[in-house]
Amino acid sequence: MHDLLIKNATIVNENHRFEGAVIINGGKITSVIKGECNLKAKKIIDARGLLLLPGVIDDQVHFREPGLTHKGDIYSESRAAAAGGITSFMEMPNTNPQTTSQAELEKKFKLGAERSLVNYSFYIGATNDNIEEILKTDKKKVCGIKVFMGSSTGNMLVDNPESLKNIFSQAELPVAVHCEDESIVQANLKSYKHKYGEQISFRYHPEIRSEEACYASSSLAVNMANKYGTRLHILHISTAKELDLFTSGGNLRDKQITSEVCVHHLWFNEKDYEKYGARIKWNPAIKKHSDQEGLLKGVIEDKIDIIATDHAPHTVEEKNNLYFSAPSGGPLVQHSLVAMLEMHRNGKISLEKIVEKMCHFPAEIFHVSERGYIREGYWADIVLVDPAVKWTVHRNNILYKCGWSPFEGYEFRSAVHSTFINGSLVYDQGKIIEAKAAKALEFER
Repeated sequence: MHDLLIKNATIVNENHRFEGAVIINGGKITSVIKGECNLKAKKIIDARGLLLLPGVIDDQVHFREPGLTHKGDIYSESRAAAAGGITSFMEMPNTNPQTTSQAELEKKFKLGAERSLVNYSFYIGATNDNIEEILKTDKKKVCGIKVFMGSSTGNMLVDNPESLKNIFSQAELPVAVHCEDESIVQANLKSYKHKYGEQISFRYHPEIRSEEACYASSSLAVNMANKYGTRLHILHISTAKELDLFTSGGNLRDKQITSEVCVHHLWFNEKDYEKYGARIKWNPAIKKHSDQEGLLKGVIEDKIDIIATDHAPHTVEEKNNLYFSAPSGGPLVQHSLVAMLEMHRNGKISLEKIVEKMCHFPAEIFHVSERGYIREGYWADIVLVDPAVKWTVHRNNILYKCGWSPFEGYEFRSAVHSTFINGSLVYDQGKIIEAKAAKALEFER
């Protein structure tokens, strides 16, 4: 008797779409069957009319724990992730204290084991002087090294040329970088503050954190990676110009330089600042409509490899400030998949491409073991989506601890129906199920 049978689903996987069934035993997929399936199981789910997708792997989130838990924490944000069809996350190191030592990294993994509803890994953060800690990192357990080549909290801006050389030349893990040239940003800030004072409009954010600042830093990172043979991953690309730095094609697992775009850079453009203000203030900034279109083209043409969130919650009170006081970042994990499915409904991207960029390619690029696909022998991280249900984002259905979303008031035309983590149901039709099923990600390196 099998543990679980999900039958009559429309399976979207590895550039194919077909009616079929998935059999799960011991938390893993043991059979993928095309067509009708009448086998018996302890539990049977008839998924007729639903899409069955691999779970989303989000390679860039900020869940704020430890030290910033008034904004969010691993428990609250992993619940929201489960509701959004995200089954695995990779979390950033700019918490308090920062995750820049092996001791703090181990504490994060302990928190993940105790509190996360979905699978997890954590980046080791780079500073100008922690190369010894970085080199101790277990490459089979830790997703990567995060380098802020643009402003961050505390001392995490890595701007010393010798420090960057040490990281790029010695790293054995993927080096994931935030690329904005700090000198350009600071010069722009000074100029705009002199011109507009404290009352500066949010619409100038993409001019302050400009295309020039992004390209200067991204091109520096690419040049260093080429010089030292570094496995480089550039996070949250925000300009069409940066696409010139990347290539498409080849074996993803062997690709030396890869890139990511975030949902908000595909969804919004500079015209939206008038309506949303601080709620769409991210770093790097949401930029021109031409950048928005160029980024989507980059996704379609495989110059951009991953679609992620950069989920970074702040409270409403923190966001409701003037430009210089309002922090950058916003919550996205609960709505990233449905936002991309909405773009599919609008004819902008195929279902297969969404699954590639949110499920398959993160697994390939980070060498995640036995996840990211609907395959026999893989962990059963599965999302069922209802492609024909309308629902509106309201405060009463938002699961983020911060309690708000830039999508509030928007009516989506599809919804996450249920989410399985390692074969266990953790989200079902609007309800969180407190299953202790999450595992630390493992990496084949």
